[in-house]
Amino acid sequence: MKVIGLTGSIAAGKSTVAGWIRDLGIAVHDADAAVHELLSPHGTAVDAILAEFEPDLAGHDIGNLEKGINRQALGNYVFTRPQARKQLESILHPLVRQHRDAFLDRYRAIAAPAVVLDVPLLFETGGDAICDYVIVVYASATTTAKRALARTGMTPAKFAAILASQIPVDAKKKWADLCLDSDLQPDATRQDLIKWLAAIQVPMIGSDQAQS
Repeated sequence: MKVIGLTGSIAAGKSTVAGWIRDLGIAVHDADAAVHELLSPHGTAVDAILAEFEPDLAGHDIGNLEKGINRQALGNYVFTRPQARKQLESILHPLVRQHRDAFLDRYRAIAAPAVVLDVPLLFETGGDAICDYVIVVYASATTTAKRALARTGMTPAKFAAILASQIPVDAKKKWADLCLDSDLQPDATRQDLIKWLAAIQVPMIGSDQAQS
């Protein structure tokens, strides 16, 4: 089974590419979705995060076991505090890896020809080590800033802190097997993806129609 990593800087267009990949019939493990699950009501990470951060966030609505974690409040706190972010990552990253490994085991058991791991911090966490190929999605700094700052709860300071926590996109592009420019017309970017997947012999649903 081919394991393909999918990554890119914040607001680069990675989620759009992941959607195209799903439409082609290829299973995608979404690390962000796994985090949402871990932080949801009665999620696996909730107790540990409350124990770690609730004393420092007294008076803030960080959440509880019944409601889950208030991701925006926690995110606003940790992304301006590097040590706190590392503490959060030390809780979440092992749990996300377990979630990912269970996904890989399921698809290996049914002899899937390929799967994709959608991971914003793929290189930063060493996740590229288990990938046979890596796709990096990128866009100009102007485009990513415009997209990111349009998101609910995003501020220029938080955006800058997130960028500072990520490896620069130019370095990621050098390590990639495929670079997709999301500043191009979507159809052009999608065709580049389909042609590359065909070249590495990944079966796709509807790819003939997509290329017509």
